[in-house]
Amino acid sequence: MSGAAPIRVLGWREWLALPALGLPAIRAKIDTGARSSCLHVEAIETRNQAGREQVRFLLAPGEGRPPHWAEAPVLDRRIVTDSGGHRSERIFILTPLRLAGEEWPIEINLTHRRNMLFPMLLGRTAMAGRFLVDPARSFVLGDPGADQTHPALA
Repeated sequence: MSGAAPIRVLGWREWLALPALGLPAIRAKIDTGARSSCLHVEAIETRNQAGREQVRFLLAPGEGRPPHWAEAPVLDRRIVTDSGGHRSERIFILTPLRLAGEEWPIEINLTHRRNMLFPMLLGRTAMAGRFLVDPARSFVLGDPGADQTHPALA
């Protein structure tokens, strides 16, 4: 038997962190039906900087935290089909994700999700080979508002 660590189990919703974007804790729907991950943004602007496209976007994290601007290089632009079957071009960025005491880079597309319950969807490509999802459970890793030692805040 190998010495590999067992694959962790997540619930269908969890707290995670996007530290490079100034989000130490954000509620996310763990969505195995979605290929890509997406993040709610209030506003988005693009510009060229030294021959490279940059995106600046307004994050409204809620939970009593004020909105703030973040910036990242544009990784790609792709057509994404949402759960309602609507297709649109979205901007993708690459940013570190912190979840369950681990951190790794993931691709995230930026979109307006104001009417959605969760400001972020964590899609299957971001967690493939790292986690299993139990759809009967929620917040398996706990609530960072109740426990400041939560892995999303570490």
